[in-house]
Amino acid sequence: YAQQIPTDDPFFVTWKEFQHRLAQQGMTSLEVCGAEISTSGPDLSDANAARSDSERPGTPNPQPALLPFFSLDAFRPLGDRAPEPQIAETQRREFFAQLHRWLRQDYGVQVFCNNEGERRRFDEIWAEYGFSKGAQASRLPHSFQREDFLSKNQTREEQLTENERRRDSSPALHLGTLTRGFFYDEAKLVVVTDVEIFGRYKVQRPRRLKSPHAATMRSALEINFTELEEGDYVVHIQHGIGRYLGLKILPVGAGRKENASSGASPQAETESGQECLVIEYALADPDQPPPKLYVPVTEAHLVSKYVGAGKARPPLNALGGARWAKTKAQAEKAVRDLEGELLSIQAARESQPGHAFAPDTPWQREFEGAFIYEETPDQMRAILETKSDMEKPKPMDRLICGDVGFGKTEVAIRAAFKAVMDGRQVAVLVPTTVLAQQHFNTFRERMADYPARIELLSRFRTRRQQERVSKDLAAGAVDIVIGTHRLVQDDVRFKDLGLVIIDEEQRFGVMQKEKFKQLRKLVDVLTLSATPIPRTLYLALTGARDMSTIETPPQDRLPVETIVTHYDERIIRDAIQRELNRGGQVFFLHNRVMTIDTVAQKLKALIPHARIVVGHGQMHSDDLEEVMTRFVNGQADVLLSTTIIESGLDIPNANTILIDRADRFGLSDLYQLRGRVGRYKHQAYAYLLLPRHAGLLADARKRISAIKQYSTLGSGFKIAMRDLEIRGAGNLLGPEQSGHILAVGFELYCQLLKQSIAVLKGEHVKPRLEVQVRLDFLAMGPAADHSVVSGQLPVVGATDNGRQTKNKASAYIPFKYISDPRQRIDIYRKLAQSTDNQALQALRDELRDRFGSLPPPMEFVLRVAELKVLCSDRGVTAMETREDKLMLTRNNDYITLAGKFPRLTKKEAKTRLDEIKKLLLAL
Repeated sequence: YAQQIPTDDPFFVTWKEFQHRLAQQGMTSLEVCGAEISTSGPDLSDANAARSDSERPGTPNPQPALLPFFSLDAFRPLGDRAPEPQIAETQRREFFAQLHRWLRQDYGVQVFCNNEGERRRFDEIWAEYGFSKGAQASRLPHSFQREDFLSKNQTREEQLTENERRRDSSPALHLGTLTRGFFYDEAKLVVVTDVEIFGRYKVQRPRRLKSPHAATMRSALEINFTELEEGDYVVHIQHGIGRYLGLKILPVGAGRKENASSGASPQAETESGQECLVIEYALADPDQPPPKLYVPVTEAHLVSKYVGAGKARPPLNALGGARWAKTKAQAEKAVRDLEGELLSIQAARESQPGHAFAPDTPWQREFEGAFIYEETPDQMRAILETKSDMEKPKPMDRLICGDVGFGKTEVAIRAAFKAVMDGRQVAVLVPTTVLAQQHFNTFRERMADYPARIELLSRFRTRRQQERVSKDLAAGAVDIVIGTHRLVQDDVRFKDLGLVIIDEEQRFGVMQKEKFKQLRKLVDVLTLSATPIPRTLYLALTGARDMSTIETPPQDRLPVETIVTHYDERIIRDAIQRELNRGGQVFFLHNRVMTIDTVAQKLKALIPHARIVVGHGQMHSDDLEEVMTRFVNGQADVLLSTTIIESGLDIPNANTILIDRADRFGLSDLYQLRGRVGRYKHQAYAYLLLPRHAGLLADARKRISAIKQYSTLGSGFKIAMRDLEIRGAGNLLGPEQSGHILAVGFELYCQLLKQSIAVLKGEHVKPRLEVQVRLDFLAMGPAADHSVVSGQLPVVGATDNGRQTKNKASAYIPFKYISDPRQRIDIYRKLAQSTDNQALQALRDELRDRFGSLPPPMEFVLRVAELKVLCSDRGVTAMETREDKLMLTRNNDYITLAGKFPRLTKKEAKTRLDEIKKLLLAL
């Protein structure tokens, strides 16, 4: 980089940023333009005072010196400590006035903002203070352009263009990232960043593409089909409950109810037949083998994994029998009955005189602009959806579902601030005192610049302090109160409660949840969860409850490496020692208070030099608070604790957790505990310690297997669904509905209910027509001619009888492209469930990201899927080509042009598909 800087050009170095960049490269010094630069850099703690007389303005031949704004109190709007809002406003006004004076004195003022929102807010403030409007905006990705600098031999007048003269009274705005601004008097250059304008140090979190493994609303509704194992129960939407026996390759043209076998290799089989799911059904004749249904993988969307209301094995349906049709009809009737019940609940909520919060105020926009990260797209969507609900004249009931550390708390903070700006009180309910203390610190830090009174109500407070907070809540003197179940006790009263935020609802007891149900009828409720309880997940997925998902992980976040092992003191010692060697801290979880001191003694014997502290829920509040404070401040190396650390605790330096007797924890508990580590860019480790000699129950084995399998970022939804699968759907909406879930399976029941609720809400439900496709120039499976695989597009020929069969192209997912058969099934399901081109494009991007560039057969699969979407949109139920004729069926009748079938004139398969697309678009 240094070699690219011209010799005569000036350049500017922000030492803190420069040191950080060098450290990232593992360097301690760098030679730039012939000069050795050390990472220590100069001491700029007070650059103004450090300047000698020879460096001051007006001195002959002054040497250039940069003055960082953090050394100039007169130009610092908020300082190191946030003052009272009135003082902050006065300082900001003076700062902007100084910018204006610099502009009038012919200084070049360059303002850097992290995003468009900050740029617009700067314009608003500039106009509010009575200065000229319309600061000139430009976009610089990472640094100044060379034209923005004064060269050594040019004056400012020589560089100013006519356009620059016209805008000389306004700063130039840039979109870019700098950690702080500076003042370069000799070059008459002032660089200002959002740090000086909004008073907070920014850390850029770039927007990231969604991971292909990120949970989506569609995939969350379904039990993950890629986990299907031989012997699992499945539901075919037309034939009912059967047992999955695996995949087989049927020769093209084989019947769908016959047995077939082949001794060829999987790849050879894939190249010579059609992959099918084999499903076994109930015996119709005791003297005959069980009947089997062969479902082509292209119809895999008709099959779902069975999850009932409990753990009992479901009875298999008879293939071709009438019992399944009757069972399905009963479930549909039950869904309609439940729809009426939900309608009455919805009507009751609609009729409640809820409070419609006012639109965002200038303070709200300024508060949001001071967020130290750039919001991810789905986080911003969750924020906008939440605020939109709050502005409606009915009580809000929204679930924010996102992985640990993905930004749910910021959504809650902005909602709370909006409520306070409208004069309403906010209650934040959390399951543990430790999490309450952490939220209390976070809320106070974020709102330090604003006159919002935030209080804590938990056992970390004395009785006198709690009584004072309760009294002030009733008087309306407290804006936000954060606490545990203490908040829902009868002696806690609010003057004007407007918003309730519930963090990790699944951790509360039955009595508290009943209180929450009552609250939802009266005030706005916002629920935050990484692994929602089955009922909450169910209501959100079916649309009975509003839900926003946050899927984008923070920058540089790595998945936690999960190690399952027997309890072994050598492994424990090595794991702790490795973390301490890199300067980190360790959680050791032992969930038995009676024996926790014994475990502490064992750990001290294993790691004598480690500073070990013990914390559990039965300790006195002062002692527990002291323990947690010591660990958070880095004064202890190992925290031995019970599950009080499970929810929300954010200690970036702790990146190893060991969980003793992991088999005793639920799946969501294990997921939450693992989420306590890996909250920074370092690789984190979670050790699940199992008893050496005791056997594990079947469900415990499934939980341990699932937590190890779901190690990717954003797995909260999958964990919740897998937990639902292990435990059963349970009594979600009463025993009657659970009976129907048992009869047809959870996924099919959810699909039926989701459709009904969408109709109930007045939403347009796009019907998904099953379009039959028969293209005589395109084989829906491997063709005999393998030139397609090599990338060549075949030309359609003709045989003696005129049928176009020679050199057929193939539309299928090649084995060489996606070797795992379950992944191929999953892709076929996604194709069938894509109802618009946007979904197909997302799938195309996902395939390229996960498996590489698309081979021609895969490209043809997507092209055919696109034609199916067009057909479905136009009511076409069948599409066939025969002897250059395109035969489209709609309403059981052929579509013709001037009484004739449309003719295809192209010969190549690709151009023929383009021709069909044009004809469909013309319908």
